Parts: sequence; structure tokens; C-alpha cells
Amino acid sequence: MTSVRQFGKFSTMKTLDDIEKALSELPADQLAEFRAWFETFDAVRFDQKIERDANAGRLDRLAALALADFRAGRAREL
Repeated sequence: MTSVRQFGKFSTMKTLDDIEKALSELPADQLAEFRAWFETFDAVRFDQKIERDANAGRLDRLAALALADFRAGRAREL
């Protein structure tokens, strides 16, 4: 996982409004750096959720439906 970088005043942000205001005040280069960091942060969190759901069996029904569709010719191999 990527390391969490402190973005100055963001470490004291307590509400979404605080964060939105601070983001709107960032210079373009720092906003781009934050955006790149957040994309990685968000992707890692999404992957962790998918893994938890898969391990808990929450995706089993969907996988079975996809396999049935593939076998019936209603889907194609990627």
C-alpha cells in the first residue's frame, strides 16, 4: 500500500466541507499530486473490499450466474 503523505493543513481537517475548501485552495501541482495519491488510495481500498467480499462468499452467487451464462453461450471469455 502506498504510504500516506501529509498534505499540510489536511491533517487537521474534520469535515467534508473543510476538505473541500482546502482542496479548492491548493495550487495546481499539489492538487495533481493529491489526485494521484487519492486514486491509488481509493483503488487499494476497493481491492480490499472485493477481497473481503470474495472471502466471505458474497460474490459466489454472481460468479455462478456468470459461469452459467458463459456455459449457455450468453457470455464470452475475456
